[in-house]
Amino acid sequence: THYMEEYWPDAERFDPERPAANRDLLDEGTLSVARFGADGHLDWLPLVWGEGPLNPENGFHGPADVVIEARRAADLLGATPMDRPEDIETNPTTGRVYVVLTGNAFRGAAQTDGPNPRGPNLSGHILELIPPGGAGVDHGAERFLWNILLLAGQPRSANSAVSADGWLANPDNLAFDPRGRLWIATDTATAARGFANGLWARELAGPRRAVTRYLLWAPALAEVRGPWFSPDDTTLFVSIQHSGADFLRHDLCPARNPLARFCAWTPASFGGGRDHQGRWWPERWPRGAGVTIRPACAPRSRRTPRPR
Repeated sequence: THYMEEYWPDAERFDPERPAANRDLLDEGTLSVARFGADGHLDWLPLVWGEGPLNPENGFHGPADVVIEARRAADLLGATPMDRPEDIETNPTTGRVYVVLTGNAFRGAAQTDGPNPRGPNLSGHILELIPPGGAGVDHGAERFLWNILLLAGQPRSANSAVSADGWLANPDNLAFDPRGRLWIATDTATAARGFANGLWARELAGPRRAVTRYLLWAPALAEVRGPWFSPDDTTLFVSIQHSGADFLRHDLCPARNPLARFCAWTPASFGGGRDHQGRWWPERWPRGAGVTIRPACAPRSRRTPRPR
């Protein structure tokens, strides 16, 4: 069971100009867990020892027990189990909060609810949380609004503006560029959907709010992690993890890959051979990498044709 939690310190706010003052921010504060309502509201439930069921009768003999067994404490308070929340990021231009739910193959059809509408959830989805306050966003409020921003997976609608190459599965990490556009990195899409993971961009306002665009695809069986933009908006940094790591499932790619051109990995690419059980052991293990992406500084030059 996974829950979405927040921690609100009692001390001053984080101040990037005062590193020494930030060291004690986590010493005292309140840990809360999210409960999603069917009416589109989210309530933060404080996990405070001695309040409600968080007492010695239920095995909580002090604040430390609540923190150590936060998951059981959340069960008792009636928090909402979520489909593997992997990342939570705040849009710097609007203050809205976005939650990645990568997927949950163990959720049954009878266990679905508003924020987790599919069971099993093989493709994942993204939630949008709206704190109160308008322009003066209050992230410390006890109640937010919520909606589903994206249900990942192959679009079913014939009117979808997403092309065959534009849809994604298993969102895992998020980032925002300085203009407030959302960038989505994925993981486990190879196993779940048979094509390589990658990085997608999405507008959050206007007529293209529902459209995802495919920018970067990873080597087969690799995960895309940690997208981050430089403050001057000139460089995008992306991490590529465990390329070709799952050699026991090399049959997923390219043999079953609907986007075969994005997936050039084969066992022979790394040498080695099979053992007596038929498992492939490579001679040269693939390595992770950090990738930088920058726009072209100038148009590509054109050659002047030679006179004949």
